[in-house]
Amino acid sequence: MHVLVTGGCGFIGSNFTRHLLGVHPDVQVTNLDALTYAGNVVNLTDLEADSRYRFVHADITDVHAVEEAVRGVDAVVHFAAETHVDRSILSSAPFVKTNVSGTQVLLDSVLAAGVGAFVQISTDETYGSCSGAAFTEEAPLVPRNPYSATKAAADMLVHSYWITHGLPSMVVRPSNNYGPYQFPEKLIPLAITNVLDDTPVPLYGDGANVREWLFVEDTCRAIDLVLHNGTPGETYNVGPGTGTRNSEVLHEILGLMGVGDDMIRVVPDRPGHDRRYAIDTTKIRALGWEHTFDLEAGLGATVAWYRSHADWWRPLKSKAEAGRLPTTSQAL
Repeated sequence: MHVLVTGGCGFIGSNFTRHLLGVHPDVQVTNLDALTYAGNVVNLTDLEADSRYRFVHADITDVHAVEEAVRGVDAVVHFAAETHVDRSILSSAPFVKTNVSGTQVLLDSVLAAGVGAFVQISTDETYGSCSGAAFTEEAPLVPRNPYSATKAAADMLVHSYWITHGLPSMVVRPSNNYGPYQFPEKLIPLAITNVLDDTPVPLYGDGANVREWLFVEDTCRAIDLVLHNGTPGETYNVGPGTGTRNSEVLHEILGLMGVGDDMIRVVPDRPGHDRRYAIDTTKIRALGWEHTFDLEAGLGATVAWYRSHADWWRPLKSKAEAGRLPTTSQAL
């Protein structure tokens, strides 16, 4: 099986690429990535000598490059996206271009090439803030920021190609991911690296916003399962089934790192900050998936990884600070 992974140098994409090649000896992977600020070829240097792996430096909005990349592949797993909510609030144009227009270019190319499967990697944020029972896959999409709005638009495009053209496609909506190789602007890696730098850890508002935290290895196994056993036209929520307040996540991280909560600094809340995310994962569990990392184990593994990979995150953080990106005053 030859799989095209878009955004394979990003956080989840690089973890998934490594997972796919590690679990399936007969799989080939072509990784198409534009190498924006969150895409880093260093994430996959360990695969450079693997003959089953090929890297293509290109943007998913480049029609010619995408048409070339999809030629001869059996499946596409689409991670490539602008992802940080804060950035989308500051400027939504890159999100519309990549997340919507880029997905459209990819879908047209996949359809023309007769690719056998398309997996869209989305987010639970497309459902909006949850005030009642956990959202099933049939819940309406009510995104509340430009990032989640563009992901919802992309999901609807994918579904329309299934309905209109019969393109065998599936959507995966994971909850908040964390783990190795996550760019240090998101809540968990930001907190860990700030503590390692003896810098205050920011927390939006009262810290009572609830998220379902999913270790990236569990996400990769779920996507792999959908790729091989999912039903075309279906959407699959993926999450641990339990929510945790952001303040509690930071308390757990600080405890693991041997420092107190006095490291936390409250910052003004994000505009339109969703209060709670909660998703029903009955459908993906019916395929045989279960998460294997609880929050304590996942955070422990993540803290250990960032402790031992300062040579990876320090240059990224320095670059972000030089460009005045939100690494010290903002978080998820």
